Amino acid sequence: MRAKLIVLSLTMFVFAGSATAQSQPQFGGASAGADYTAANCSGFISDQKVPDEIRLISGEQAEYKVVFARGDKVYVNRGQDQGVRVGDRFMVVRHERDQLTENVNWFKLQNKLLKQMGTSYIDAGQVRIVNVQPKVSIGEVIFSCDYMQRGDILRPYVERPQPPYKDAAAFDHFAPVSGKPVGMVVSGRDDADEYGQDSSVYINLGAAQGVKVGDYVRMFRHQGEPGETVPQTKGYQYFLVGFGSAPAKYTWKDLPRELLGEGIVLNVSRNSSTVLVTFSSVEIFGGDYVEIE
Repeated sequence: MRAKLIVLSLTMFVFAGSATAQSQPQFGGASAGADYTAANCSGFISDQKVPDEIRLISGEQAEYKVVFARGDKVYVNRGQDQGVRVGDRFMVVRHERDQLTENVNWFKLQNKLLKQMGTSYIDAGQVRIVNVQPKVSIGEVIFSCDYMQRGDILRPYVERPQPPYKDAAAFDHFAPVSGKPVGMVVSGRDDADEYGQDSSVYINLGAAQGVKVGDYVRMFRHQGEPGETVPQTKGYQYFLVGFGSAPAKYTWKDLPRELLGEGIVLNVSRNSSTVLVTFSSVEIFGGDYVEIE
């Protein structure tokens, strides 16, 4: 019995470690490539209202299941009378921000910029219809990015492009200014406060600024800028009590920009794009800048 408990404890420890590793941003190294999960779990921002007539309304074992995941059977509020057929495949999405997160600003003007970009959505996964009744259908969750819950929106499946990655080892830490449009990391998947390699971030550059799927963007920041997102003591870039000072005051305009990483564009709308970070040397924060490479 003791041996079984030890094995169970070790198993839980390994699982917990694995889950933690997957949930934390990674820094440095090379990404594995534009795989199916990266393309279909990135999330997106739309400046147009996503049609929401088709909804996930419940599922099997709903009396004790709060959420649904891969392999679960879920109920959809459309059936044979609305043209649903066995084998139909749907993408499942929901609004990224709720009433709690909408009141949180990781940097000044974040909510204002997000409203200008559109509405952010989580990719929760995919459902395939396995049984059709006149007014409702039963679907099986065949692919999970996140949990699914009552009220999630179903949209007909559309295959997403999987653009090729550049070699992260070729990242130029001292790349000159590209001269192309400059925007900002405004938010990201799960509305986190920091991002790293393999994180999905939302930037306020889109089709209207010439962005296309497969484009690369470079992330950077300036030291001592008035709107800086990393909390610091004022004037730290040239003076720090007890740790020396420069011979003169230097503003952000006087110092080199710091390059943080780069990423590939996976989704594009009119004034926003979803970018998968393929390389990062340090943490990337909401409010850091991006430029098209």
